[in-house]
Amino acid sequence: MTSSTISRISVGRAELLSRSAKAADALSMFAEASTQLRRLMPYDAAVWRVTDPVTGMMTAPIRAENLDEGGCAVYWESELFTENVNLFRDLAQASVPVAGLRRTTNDLPARSTLYETFMRPRGLQDELRAVLRVGGRPQGHISLFRAEGRAAFDDAETRLIASVLTPLAKRLRSFAEPSPQPSPQPQPQPDAPYGPGLLLFDASGALMSVNDDALAYLDTLPEGPAVSSPQGIRVPAWVQATAMKARAVAQERDRGQARARLRNRTGRWLVCHASCLREANGGLGASAVVIEPAKTSEIVPLIVDAYELTDRETEVTLYIARGLPTGEIAAQLHLSPHTVRDHIKAVFEKVGVSSRGELVGRLFTEYYAPLAERNMTRVHTG
Repeated sequence: MTSSTISRISVGRAELLSRSAKAADALSMFAEASTQLRRLMPYDAAVWRVTDPVTGMMTAPIRAENLDEGGCAVYWESELFTENVNLFRDLAQASVPVAGLRRTTNDLPARSTLYETFMRPRGLQDELRAVLRVGGRPQGHISLFRAEGRAAFDDAETRLIASVLTPLAKRLRSFAEPSPQPSPQPQPQPDAPYGPGLLLFDASGALMSVNDDALAYLDTLPEGPAVSSPQGIRVPAWVQATAMKARAVAQERDRGQARARLRNRTGRWLVCHASCLREANGGLGASAVVIEPAKTSEIVPLIVDAYELTDRETEVTLYIARGLPTGEIAAQLHLSPHTVRDHIKAVFEKVGVSSRGELVGRLFTEYYAPLAERNMTRVHTG
């Protein structure tokens, strides 16, 4: 590699990270990163995904480039049920969470069911996939594809991707932070809050039935790749993947939880979780996917992670939220009051607040305010 090439890549990498750091949301970040990355290493198709950092499940939003929507079920069926090459769950634990299909299989991609069922029918000959990881937690996935006729991804390109993963993952993680300014007033939502939304999927991942509450939730979800259904409903790809994950876990082909958290278009946190039902004869039946508002306890881990609070700082923060004074917090944690005050100061600096009330409002009030607003009547007097 010539010095001019190294300089060009260094400048391009810096531009990629600079533009990504200024992005307002995950989709904007994906778009900026992809635009800059294509100038450094060409590829023909790509998928950029947000993942739940606790479960590693794909969630919203997702950016798909130059891929048909009908392939999502094929992709995840291979990943969850038959594939044994470069699994995302394995990459998430790897020392370097990046791998190319051709490199891994010694240029024998037919060893991969993903290649046989998804890539080759679409004229794709190599995939470079990576896990956006920070602090040991996956914040997102990248899949880059090259079409037939192009060279396989090489070591230099693998190193380039590896060098941007942590900064991009940190930026993704930061989007869990509550907004320091009040959010724009969301559009009225009929009959909100809804009850649990329920969707049933068959063994192939096809939608069988859905309740009205689920339809209402689907209308609030971020735009992204979706699959058609016999009912004429466009099902987000990550919802279908959650159903397939539940079936894979039930069949002991995969492990972990079929559970993911996300924000809808108004900024409200939702949780999507799935389980595989049993028939009367004990066999596996439909996969049931539930979408409902996320409890505060489910969101707090994402927020404290976004602010990079330590475990001890998180404990102190939770006691502050319960209204405990410094002395009682010290007694609960078997620390000196001076040490607790140091932790509180560190938390204030990381979150960007100056008082306990402001801290609680920043981290927790967001999840109660929307419900309170819907049960409040506002009047204006002269």
